[in-house]
Amino acid sequence: MKRYETGQLRNIGLIGHGGCGKTTLTEAMVYAVGATTRMGRVEEGNTLSDHDPEEIKRQISVNTSVIPCEWRDTKINIVDTPGYADFVGEVVSALRAVDCVLTVVCSVSGVEVGTESTFKLAERQNLPQMAVINKMDRENADFYKVLGRMREVFGNRISAVQLPIGSQSSFTGVVDLIEGKAYKFEGKSVKETDIPNDMASAVEEHRSRLIEIAAEYDDEVLMKYLEGEELTVDEIRAGVKDGVLNRRIVPVLCCAASTGVGIPTLLDFVAAYCPSPDKVVEVKGLKPGTDEEVTFPVSAGAPFSALVFKTMADPYVGKLSMFKVLSGTLKSDSTVQNVNKRVDERVGQVFLTFGKEQIAVSEVVAGDIAAVAKLGETVTGDTLGDKANPIQLPAIDFPKPKLTLAAYPLSKGDEDKIASGLSRLAEEDPTVSIDRNSETRELLISGMGELHVEIVKARLKKKFGADIELRAPKVPYRETIRAKAQAEGKHKKQTGGRGQYGHVILEMEPLADKEFEFVDKIFGGAVPKNYIPAVEKGAIETLAEGPYAGFPMVNVRVTLLDGSYHAVDSSEMAFKIATSLAIKKALETARPVLLEPVMYVEVRVPEAYMGDIMGDMNKKRGRILGMEPDGGYQVVKAIAPLAEMYRYAIDLRSMTQGRGDFTMEFRDYEEVPAQIAEKVIEEAKKQRES
Repeated sequence: MKRYETGQLRNIGLIGHGGCGKTTLTEAMVYAVGATTRMGRVEEGNTLSDHDPEEIKRQISVNTSVIPCEWRDTKINIVDTPGYADFVGEVVSALRAVDCVLTVVCSVSGVEVGTESTFKLAERQNLPQMAVINKMDRENADFYKVLGRMREVFGNRISAVQLPIGSQSSFTGVVDLIEGKAYKFEGKSVKETDIPNDMASAVEEHRSRLIEIAAEYDDEVLMKYLEGEELTVDEIRAGVKDGVLNRRIVPVLCCAASTGVGIPTLLDFVAAYCPSPDKVVEVKGLKPGTDEEVTFPVSAGAPFSALVFKTMADPYVGKLSMFKVLSGTLKSDSTVQNVNKRVDERVGQVFLTFGKEQIAVSEVVAGDIAAVAKLGETVTGDTLGDKANPIQLPAIDFPKPKLTLAAYPLSKGDEDKIASGLSRLAEEDPTVSIDRNSETRELLISGMGELHVEIVKARLKKKFGADIELRAPKVPYRETIRAKAQAEGKHKKQTGGRGQYGHVILEMEPLADKEFEFVDKIFGGAVPKNYIPAVEKGAIETLAEGPYAGFPMVNVRVTLLDGSYHAVDSSEMAFKIATSLAIKKALETARPVLLEPVMYVEVRVPEAYMGDIMGDMNKKRGRILGMEPDGGYQVVKAIAPLAEMYRYAIDLRSMTQGRGDFTMEFRDYEEVPAQIAEKVIEEAKKQRES
């Protein structure tokens, strides 16, 4: 692949709902430019983008792939992203590497939930947008219906720049509204033709709409348009290019990726109208360790800076760090600084990724996307830079995991292998988190959804040879008391020789603002001071397992009131045992109860789903605290028991067709209702016995 300057680069991200044809569109584009001799098919598992075993098995994209291709003296980096909601983290990171997005919409299904969510993600990143209505060869394809729906959902910036000639099996070409020309496709060949007579009114309507938006880029051109003069093709081109860059227009094209119809004209449009990286005015970041803003121009001659947007484990070359050069030039066999960690990283061979293959290059310039292997300290979101002129780029804001499951080894002795393997996988994917719950002693895997966690499990087995079973996590219940109680504990034992003697009188009472407090009220040395710590330690150890189900006891004050000792037979151990006896006796009348963790939840859903959400929250023993509007959505604020919320990510997706989102954080512990407490206690007893 020849060397391209920054102005010749185009980085375009393919986003959209799962199944809209992004991977097939990538294949069609790469085939059209002649980079491959045969188009791969998702069904056959031989596409460039989906080469991971899990992608081939499930026939969906799981990873972001970067496929570079050359078209009319332009290098286009096609960034193919997953459409399934569980892998939204891949989309979030990919959007930091592209300069424009292409929203792919199915001509049959139209605007789906994934279309909306990814379009809005690109909006929040202030990225220029284009769209293509794909699968125009399918039965029931309807370009105009989908275009109208896109306008309803995304606003009047949506404007067709192409219209389809024919539809479904008769889809054979497109009308270019900018150039005022029609093109027919036969295989890879494109032939200019006359605009069909029956399309005259549609062409006039949509071209007028396009010109109206395009004319706004320049006051003189706008005046010319308002006075009824005809705009030249050059003026329309300039208006569309400016409109895309400044996000005044989202141009809509059409194609059928599986047959190749519309692909060359789509590539032409991307090359002509997708902004090159140097259209970004400057790279902005901070001087490391300060709040001082630093800016670099987007040029090959500026100080080097790059953002690592993806980390992956390649079976042949090891850990791969994929990055976008934002300024300067990176050469193979050089040293750069990891600005976040302030350590030097040795860069070996720099290469471009082409599916699972790598293309070695001597250097990459500002705006290009490349990869390097075996960086020791660098992870996703880190900045690589010039040690003499460092800049720290904003981190990637990944969504927090929504679903947590417990991992149990299927083979004894695999615990260490599982823990280290999961840590490596979490390093690859920042939307995966691994935690060990000290109370339940479970290893917890958190991800964006059930499929996401299942794929983590599959990768753990394939890459690290460790198999696990996924279960619902145990709830970290606790126990407390509701009444004050007093009891005496005496441990006296004579064994011939030195005996054992410890004697305490304790009081237990509920405590509101602390987990545990110990109070010493001994006067006159009834219990010597050197044994007081043993009494406190005995209380802590005894309260570690409550009387009901063995869960830790909290919110308890233990007061040492009185006791006695023996000059020879008393010991720390004797007083610990006496304390334990006293606490167990006191618990018989202190009204112990079971507590459960309660979470604060914020659920953001379209208003149409409010009834379902509130009804479901009531079924989950939740309490609604309030609601507030948020741009066509409602944010429901509630508290609910953790025991009912472990699978909420799955439930919410089902109730809202994927349009709802939620955040959840620990609030406090509350008493478990009696009928539920009985079941929990019974289950805990069975587990302890087994």
